[in-house]
Amino acid sequence: MTPLVFLPGMMCDARLFGPQTAHFSGRRAVHHAPIAGADSMQALAAEVLAWAPERFALAGLSMGGIVAMEVLRQAPDRIERLALLDTNPLAEADSVKARRGPQMDKARAGRMAEVMRDEMKPNYLADGPDKQGLLDLCMEMALDFGAEVFIRQSIALRDRPDQTETLKAFDGPALVLCGRHDALCPVARHELMAGLLPNALLEIVEGAGHLPTLEKPNETNMALARWLEA
Repeated sequence: MTPLVFLPGMMCDARLFGPQTAHFSGRRAVHHAPIAGADSMQALAAEVLAWAPERFALAGLSMGGIVAMEVLRQAPDRIERLALLDTNPLAEADSVKARRGPQMDKARAGRMAEVMRDEMKPNYLADGPDKQGLLDLCMEMALDFGAEVFIRQSIALRDRPDQTETLKAFDGPALVLCGRHDALCPVARHELMAGLLPNALLEIVEGAGHLPTLEKPNETNMALARWLEA
């Protein structure tokens, strides 16, 4: 059975996919790639390819989805199927780029937790009974990585290439999934991606924001299962 590789979002680790790992690891090999060791998408993707299985199913959320698209650009023959969750195929908008510098300056000054609390976390989740616990988990993952990783990932996101043509060229089974209330990567962006991919299924997870893997794990698992079986 094809191995499954998960790529987490910015300042997140394998805990972002905890429910998915528990669900799928009994029936196939599940791998998690840290995307923290370089400050460019090209280098991060090369790191993933250096240790990943020869051929695999690839699923990335948010920044992980952006890295996944670069992995696909570099080695399309190694990707059997692709899942893009709550992510963005476009180069970074100037308005977002303008915020990166001040955020990195704060991180260098020992104020990364403040940036996460005030500028990042408010955009992550839809309202729900588990919201505070999930926000606490997001902060824990971020603090475990620290400021240097925040800065490297910020640079990689700021300088990323547009991947529109990469998606157009991939004809394997593709899943494009997002939370209905994702404030960072809205539904319209996922409709765009689904339109670019020749063989894509678009799934909108009701009641979820930017992190449906944690907010609505059962619904997300079912969508991933349909994609893996397509």
